[in-house]
Amino acid sequence: MKILKWILIIVVGLVAVFLAVGLMLPSTFRVEREASIKAPADKVYALVADPREWKKWSAWNERDPNMKIVYSGPESGKGAKWSWVSKTEGDGSMEFTNAEPGKVVEFALHFPDMDMSSKGAMKFVGQGNTTMVYWHNEGDVGKNPLARYFALVMDKLVGPDFEKGLANLKKVAEAP
Repeated sequence: MKILKWILIIVVGLVAVFLAVGLMLPSTFRVEREASIKAPADKVYALVADPREWKKWSAWNERDPNMKIVYSGPESGKGAKWSWVSKTEGDGSMEFTNAEPGKVVEFALHFPDMDMSSKGAMKFVGQGNTTMVYWHNEGDVGKNPLARYFALVMDKLVGPDFEKGLANLKKVAEAP
């Protein structure tokens, strides 16, 4: 019985340390990637500002082609919104909060399964027939110590999806 008591004390102690360390971790995260695309900024912008176009290049749509998507609001630009339900990618919604043709699309994301929201943008800097695309997403996971561990590795989890999405966007935008 003494051994079980000590095992329980050790387990409770380890959990307490894990949670205490989690509370000391940063609650914020930021993921950012960039790509150079040989296409005019207006063409690249059009592929991003219309939620229906994301199916052509998004890493998430590529992984789950059976994702159920519902669109609302205007077709593109500020106020365009879509929600999705996916067995592999989770459920969520995205709304464009600001859009300046050929320059930027800002968005708000919400993932109800994780009770998490974030915001971000895709910025387009055109130089002739080439466009630099800068994509970032940032958020605050709050005081939950487990979510703070998640925030700590967010770049490693989401960064590759941004890279794949930008590579796909490049392919689509550069196609004749």
